[in-house]
Amino acid sequence: MSQGAVEDPSIQLDEFFTEFRAGSLRLRNRFAMAPMTRMQSPGGVPNAENIEYYRAHAAGGAGLLITEGTYVRGPAAGPEAAVPRFYDDDSAAGWRAVVEAVHAEGAAIVPQLWHTGVTRGDSPKFEPEVASVSPSGVDHNGQQVGQSLTTRDLDTLVESYVESASLAKHIGFDGLELHGAHGYLLDEFFWAATNHRQDEYGGTLRRRAGFPARVVAAVREAAGPDFTIIYRYSQWKGADYTARVAETPAELEELLTPLVEAGVDIFHTSLRRHWQPEFTEHADDMSLAGWTKKITGLPVITVGSVGVDSVFHGNRIDETQAQRFQVLQEQFERGEFDIVALGRALLADPEWVNKVHDGRLSEITPFR
Repeated sequence: MSQGAVEDPSIQLDEFFTEFRAGSLRLRNRFAMAPMTRMQSPGGVPNAENIEYYRAHAAGGAGLLITEGTYVRGPAAGPEAAVPRFYDDDSAAGWRAVVEAVHAEGAAIVPQLWHTGVTRGDSPKFEPEVASVSPSGVDHNGQQVGQSLTTRDLDTLVESYVESASLAKHIGFDGLELHGAHGYLLDEFFWAATNHRQDEYGGTLRRRAGFPARVVAAVREAAGPDFTIIYRYSQWKGADYTARVAETPAELEELLTPLVEAGVDIFHTSLRRHWQPEFTEHADDMSLAGWTKKITGLPVITVGSVGVDSVFHGNRIDETQAQRFQVLQEQFERGEFDIVALGRALLADPEWVNKVHDGRLSEITPFR
């Protein structure tokens, strides 16, 4: 963040330092640490370095910490052995220590449960003997990668998510997040490019949302009515920043309604630029976060280049940070979102939230 970037007296972020509650989630403010893959857990087990990483960000003032993506038990959850897992006793012990450290600093924390699907590729380092799986066994270009998920595979996957969700509640997490964005497994059911299925999980948007909704419903049943379920989704994919699943508000409603009915409490809309309108042909210029909240009526987390000078995996941003903080403030006041997540800004400076709160803006370490 540039020196003095939000020292404009017209920018008031006081509203972001109010409490937020939803189910089991109790937050001291509206700032969250976004999930960021680190691959710093040898053997998939959180270690002392991981514990300190999360503790430091909790001490830095964020109200909510969303962990890096953590693998559910297979089949073929991901390619990297140093990504933390969310099953088995050793990983559970490591995560319990993380939770205790974060809670001691006054923050809440949820794990992000992750299956990478076809993006795992043909040459994974983790479980290389197991073929990658996805809705139709093809990547976004229609190329064969691994194999299609069978009915039995789908049953196993649901059990895997339930296992991890139950563990999250047992360990003492404040809720959980399901990673359904960026072209990973659950998102591959949404996206027509990767979902060519002819069964009940293929075809219309509502049918393509069927398996993710089934996962949500199973997690809800296992975790109980009050354990907060966050669902992260996106239009863009890691392999295609221009990808779109829903072209209109009506299509977005068709996609999200099954997830709401299944038991999602909060949506986490993954954006690269939080200030950009989602449906440019529509008179209402809300962001995807704003449309999500309008359609579902549920709380929403927004994210996307907050507190940094360049867009994720892109060029420098034309708008100044002061301009974007003004837009962020206006979006919040209009009720487009409830929580704002930061990624790179917190990687550069874990104390970012405390420094903003205290007015020590010139002390913020910028992300480079």
